[in-house]
Amino acid sequence: MKPYLGLRGSSLSSAVIWLVVCPAFLCYGYNMSVAGGLLTLESFNSAFPQMDTINTTGAEQHFNSQIQGTVIALYTVGGIFGSLACIYLGDLWGRRKVIFITHGVSIIGAILMATSFHFPQFIVARLILGLGTGGYVATVPVWQSEIAKANKRGAHVATDGIFIGGGVALALWVDFGFYFTDGNSVSWRFPFAFQIVLSLMTMFFITIFPESPRWLIKKGRQDEAREVLAAILDSYPDSDLINNEVRSIEASLAVASSGSWTDMLTMGKPRLFHRSILAASGQMFQQMCGVNAITYYATTIFQQYLGLSPIISRVLAACMAMTQLFGGSLAFYTIDSLGRRILMLWSAAVMCGCMAILAGTTSATNNTAALAIAVVALFVFQFTFTVGYSGLTFLYATEMAPLQIRAAVSAVSTATVWAFNFLLAQITPVGFNTLDYKYYIVFAATNAAIVPTVYFFFPETKGRTLEEINEIFMRSKNIFDPPRVARSLSKMVIGESNSDTEQQAVMSKAEDEGVKHSSSD
Repeated sequence: MKPYLGLRGSSLSSAVIWLVVCPAFLCYGYNMSVAGGLLTLESFNSAFPQMDTINTTGAEQHFNSQIQGTVIALYTVGGIFGSLACIYLGDLWGRRKVIFITHGVSIIGAILMATSFHFPQFIVARLILGLGTGGYVATVPVWQSEIAKANKRGAHVATDGIFIGGGVALALWVDFGFYFTDGNSVSWRFPFAFQIVLSLMTMFFITIFPESPRWLIKKGRQDEAREVLAAILDSYPDSDLINNEVRSIEASLAVASSGSWTDMLTMGKPRLFHRSILAASGQMFQQMCGVNAITYYATTIFQQYLGLSPIISRVLAACMAMTQLFGGSLAFYTIDSLGRRILMLWSAAVMCGCMAILAGTTSATNNTAALAIAVVALFVFQFTFTVGYSGLTFLYATEMAPLQIRAAVSAVSTATVWAFNFLLAQITPVGFNTLDYKYYIVFAATNAAIVPTVYFFFPETKGRTLEEINEIFMRSKNIFDPPRVARSLSKMVIGESNSDTEQQAVMSKAEDEGVKHSSSD
């Protein structure tokens, strides 16, 4: 059988997105919200009364909300360690093997969670599930960006946000369907087990599709890399196009850094530490805007804090999640035209307004009009988040890092997602329980702070080659320079014809390095 199912060029890229990236990020989004929709089920609370905040009051409810937040957040603790493990494993095993193995780990966690009869088993299951999920979430965007054509990189990685939103919506609709079987443990066991189907799909197809050509070249496997590049670019392994691509990648690897993950802690002229901080900060904003305070506990917010019926709460939570599909689609079509900064700035501003509206409307009890406005604000928030901070921050993190340390920077920035995800999952039940409507004010202030931070520190990367992004930081002298340099730096011609220009620029740098080394010898 022909390699990669006989697919080449654009057909291969589309297949990669739909058969590997799609189920992987559907599974990630599914895991983010599936537990939140089950926390109000009687059968779940009967099995794990330690997390029951529905049938308890006063001090017991407050204590149980803390236990609930901790147990739900343990999933993100596993995610932190799973992501950080990819600092080392990402370059040791390669992208495909890491994706395969980490999905296998997440399957083990899902099986343990769905078969839990005792509280300790459920706790361990949450940790293992997070460990596997953190590993593939840190690796899939790197693999995806390294096999995508340069002029399609933004739109391709932006699809991650669409799939995450789809996974969130899928989880809430599954929760809703099984709500009507409450009284039987299948109402929560099946939703926890369903994600196994998505993981198995990813594991199967990742073995069929190509490894990252950049990783192959880094490991000295040029012949395999040529075959992969030929399939991606729909050319011949020995064609001039492939020869230029291989030389360009080799030159980029030669001048980027030593390749050790510790390079991200150094500054120097390439400003690697500065770039690592920007990558991690974008991922921090993805969480601190408040999205997972809503995503994890959407059903609970509608039912317990807005006073809606259980059925209406579940329907609204699922419909709200579906707005992420439309927000992700808008990002897909605008990220390479409007740019990263515009989407991040305006999204943060709109989310700030939504959180302020939520704080005001939920402070008015027994007010039907205020309740309706609060529901609209939640929907607008979810839509806006996906436009500027879902898939976009994963893309921005990969763009900030040179090829040699991209896996390491992606791992650390993704671990940042999980760390702040843990923080929000841990404090949100307690936050709502103690601050009530004032809890939204925290996120209104956070989003307000994101706006000037992005404006003054984050350079625009739309239409830029990786070499141009390197040049932006090479010319920067302080943390305020990159946005200004990005605006003034002239662009190369972007598109299919830019490979020769990129290759010449990078080869020139490599030759300069060679002259320096020869002189020193």
